[in-house]
Amino acid sequence: MTYRGVVLDVDGTVVRGDEPIPGAAEGLDRLAAAGCRRLFVSNNPTKRPPAYAERLGRAGFDVDADEIVTAGTVTTTYLTDRHADDALFVVGEPALVEQLTDAGLTVVDEASRAETVVLSIDRSFDYDRLCAALRACEDEDVPLVGTDPDMLIPAAGGDLPGSGAIINAVAGVVGREPDVVLGKPSEPALRIVRDSLGVSPSSCLVVGDRLDTDIALGERAGMTTALVRTGVSDDDDIAESDVSPDYVLDSLADVDRILG
Repeated sequence: MTYRGVVLDVDGTVVRGDEPIPGAAEGLDRLAAAGCRRLFVSNNPTKRPPAYAERLGRAGFDVDADEIVTAGTVTTTYLTDRHADDALFVVGEPALVEQLTDAGLTVVDEASRAETVVLSIDRSFDYDRLCAALRACEDEDVPLVGTDPDMLIPAAGGDLPGSGAIINAVAGVVGREPDVVLGKPSEPALRIVRDSLGVSPSSCLVVGDRLDTDIALGERAGMTTALVRTGVSDDDDIAESDVSPDYVLDSLADVDRILG
């Protein structure tokens, strides 16, 4: 099988924090030698592609911003397409709010003005913010939009709570699930990946460390999937999951097994 493109997860696959994962550089070199067009796709909603390129650069990887799609990219596009005129109440980091306002979207601080509620990772999240989110969702017609489903984020010092934790906390008190959760493996994310990569799904490879996001995205798209053991998923997760990767690799360095 000849692959023309590859979708690469970032955290847990290529880097952990700002540190390169052992074997990632070798794997990227092998993909480049095979002529694969690459697209790095992250469920991190807080960093724009240029910031992600800088972060990968600090880890020793030369990546252009136009090779990167983030959950922030997907969320901004989705809200611009579907909720351009809404007042957005955002539970999230200032960096996400900046992306939305820079795109011309309206973000409000008052829960009573909310026409759409956006839920994301928020490291300053507390009881008062949870109460505000509850008030913003009192009208059941107010849509709930999650930026990404990631419960955990691989970090240099150990896993950290992600957007999924915040989304679940708010959904629990509101008493309803989000109308949509973006990022991988959502359909809006998949559309952006297809458009950005420009490669037929049948000749595309997806490599990542999460079954429910990376592998699920590839499975939904009809791409070949490879799970790496360098992130959050282990053999027990594989055995218990309804999502089955085509390949399981110890690290990205083992991608030769697929490329042949």
